[in-house]
Amino acid sequence: QVRLVERGGGSVQSGGSLRLSCAASGINFKLYTMDWNHQAPGKQRELVARIESSGTTNYADSVKGRFTISRDNVRNMVYLQMNNLTPEDTGVYYCSVGARGRVFWGQGTQVTVSG
Repeated sequence: QVRLVERGGGSVQSGGSLRLSCAASGINFKLYTMDWNHQAPGKQRELVARIESSGTTNYADSVKGRFTISRDNVRNMVYLQMNNLTPEDTGVYYCSVGARGRVFWGQGTQVTVSG
């Protein structure tokens, strides 16, 4: 089955950085577009970064210039490098993929930015 496992969350001060990772299994990873999503406390989940199978990337306006999504098609991993973090970036970050007619989600990883 499709499985996504995120790691790398934590607590940082404003202006700090974190690198999230997502390990994917159960799919031919290199063929799929991978997404990172953010759910702030009390708000709906929203897409923040996408990387296509071609390597083309797209970002939400709120993270452009601060976040970078990348992928490793050998290790079946997708990463989110987050720099210059602000308290508005606090929340749970989820990796997701659309496959087999549905969207699969990881369990999420918590990011807390203070100050």
